[in-house]
Amino acid sequence: MATKHSRSAARLMMAPAVILLLGWMLVPLIMTLIFSFKRYLPLRGGDLGWVGFENYVRFVSSSAFWPSVAATLTIVGGVLLITVIFGVLLAILLNQPMWGQGVVRILVIAPFFVMPTVSALVWKNMFMDPVNGLLAHLWRFFGAEPISWLSEASLPSIVIIVSWQWLPFATLILLTAIQSLDGEQLEAAEMDGAPPLKRFGYITLPHLSRAITIVILIQTIFLLAIFAEIFVTTGGAFGTRTLTYLIFQRVLESQNVGLGSAGGVYAIILANIVAIFLMRIVGKNLDA
Repeated sequence: MATKHSRSAARLMMAPAVILLLGWMLVPLIMTLIFSFKRYLPLRGGDLGWVGFENYVRFVSSSAFWPSVAATLTIVGGVLLITVIFGVLLAILLNQPMWGQGVVRILVIAPFFVMPTVSALVWKNMFMDPVNGLLAHLWRFFGAEPISWLSEASLPSIVIIVSWQWLPFATLILLTAIQSLDGEQLEAAEMDGAPPLKRFGYITLPHLSRAITIVILIQTIFLLAIFAEIFVTTGGAFGTRTLTYLIFQRVLESQNVGLGSAGGVYAIILANIVAIFLMRIVGKNLDA
């Protein structure tokens, strides 16, 4: 049993790491808040003084703000829908005994370790190119006119690219959860004459509820900050400009750090709203 002296020693040893971590998180946040109340143009005069809430009003009243929020939520929702549904199906498939099971699992999980920039370039040039892409050749094979994916179906294209990256993560988490399922329950249900769909709906799916919740929460945190895939493929054009990309444009392209900082605060608020919503609606499964 830990004594008071040992607990104090443990806190003392952990203090440097905790202080460093707090500084790592709080310093950028505080600087963002400070700059959001200033007119700061690095290449056009530098710090021009305090402007109050002017940056917040300008950012939210911009014609690009609400479309960027809608694009962000559309991408997040589309990726979550695809990764959860296909993640469950792949996890069930990979849990079945098959020849070369270990190799197949590695191949399925491999895309998660590819850099977002690299995967976006692969999809852009090898699959979605309207002239030499694999999908263009497939369309021509069936006598159809190739689609310029990144301009004619820009948002679905981004959703497909990002889903390809995150599907292995969802599959890995859900596969681990399926492997912890008591096989005797499924065997008993099968002996009682329950068809496969009912066994899945009444036994497998409820068992996966916690894993699905974890997948949704973790992916949402990262998907709200999606940037690299859009920067490499569409450059924010054709309705794919997310809130993160809009902030990038305001800071680097417009050289307005104050306006971009205000956008960063809005992004933090949006992330917290989405997180609270998910914890209330989906996160209840963690307490079940």
